[in-house]
Amino acid sequence: MRKKTFAVDIDGTITENGGGRIHLDALDALRRLTYMGHNVIFVTGRSSVEGFLLSVFGGTTKIAVGENGGCITFDSNDHVLLGNIEECKKALELIKKNLDNVNEKPVFPRMTEVVLERTFDLNLAKEILSENNLAVGLSDSQYAYHINSPGIDKGTGFREIMKKMSILPEDVISIGDSATDVPLFKVGTTSIALGNASKEVKSEATMTVNAKAGDGVLEALDKLAPELSEN
Repeated sequence: MRKKTFAVDIDGTITENGGGRIHLDALDALRRLTYMGHNVIFVTGRSSVEGFLLSVFGGTTKIAVGENGGCITFDSNDHVLLGNIEECKKALELIKKNLDNVNEKPVFPRMTEVVLERTFDLNLAKEILSENNLAVGLSDSQYAYHINSPGIDKGTGFREIMKKMSILPEDVISIGDSATDVPLFKVGTTSIALGNASKEVKSEATMTVNAKAGDGVLEALDKLAPELSEN
């Protein structure tokens, strides 16, 4: 059997529809993949510590890429920071100065990014940053808005994992639902967009499923089962 590496988003992907709670059947299916010898690595807009803890308690590969690629956690005190939170904070102050209703979202502490409530016009904020030559990334995970350092996204974060673990693109299967997952889709040969993804996100994936969130993960793994058993 050829070993595969699953790069899996969390919110909107292995959660129950709209609730934010982990879909236990989806997590169990990912755990079984790990027992079969595959890697299952969470790649999330949440903190890498949250993703790492989910991997520990969920029984998947004990590595997590968090903060939309800005931080990788290998162990409780082993973090690799790819982003710079200070430049993200500078961008936040500029947006707050020019727009109303800009508020940080109460989240697990971040090491490389700023997380905002989805309470303002994202495109207008991007225009403000561009006019002031602040080349940070501003993205929407559907969970929150995220300010990240230039060039940081889930794809760049996961490529660091691929280098460290000598993982080939043809062995990567990514699963996600939002625009922040599109860069992740591009690092491997197989990418799967769930039923709750937008048309734009689905157009970037090599495969789509009809079911949403955790149910969509189960549908995707059912479709992949013949391929996994052949390799």
